[in-house]
Amino acid sequence: MSAQTQCVPRLRPMRETDLDAVVAVEHEIYSHPWTRGNFEDSLRSGYPAWVLESAGELRAYGVLMMGVGEAHLLNLSVARSWQRRGIGRDLLAFLAARAREMGAATLLLEVRPSNGAARALYAAEGFRPLAVRRNYYPAHGGREDAVIMELSLAVTAP
Repeated sequence: MSAQTQCVPRLRPMRETDLDAVVAVEHEIYSHPWTRGNFEDSLRSGYPAWVLESAGELRAYGVLMMGVGEAHLLNLSVARSWQRRGIGRDLLAFLAARAREMGAATLLLEVRPSNGAARALYAAEGFRPLAVRRNYYPAHGGREDAVIMELSLAVTAP
């Protein structure tokens, strides 16, 4: 395999062997990260989860939870050194496409009001604010609300 081939980013299903790297990214980018147990539970429950890797390095990952007619984006994260390069946008589009393929008409997520970069990305990709969950996230000195956002995945007729 050539060095160039090894550097091409590739998306694949998340495996338990990825969890050390996934948890390391969580701790790098979040003040209140998911635990290894959160990821293990997601994989054991069969939640669709993917990683994006290149040259043996984990760059990003995402976890969905499927329901009847809808999907919930539980986690979408990009390693700090790979942020602001379009990886989050690409992974979000990939996850939305997978949710649509699995029969979801809607993709839901929660985001901290203080996470301006994520909120801007979601809005640019067509998500709209739906509601607010009060005191949803742990935060330094208390709790922080969550903005619930929704994206229609329904295919529109031409």
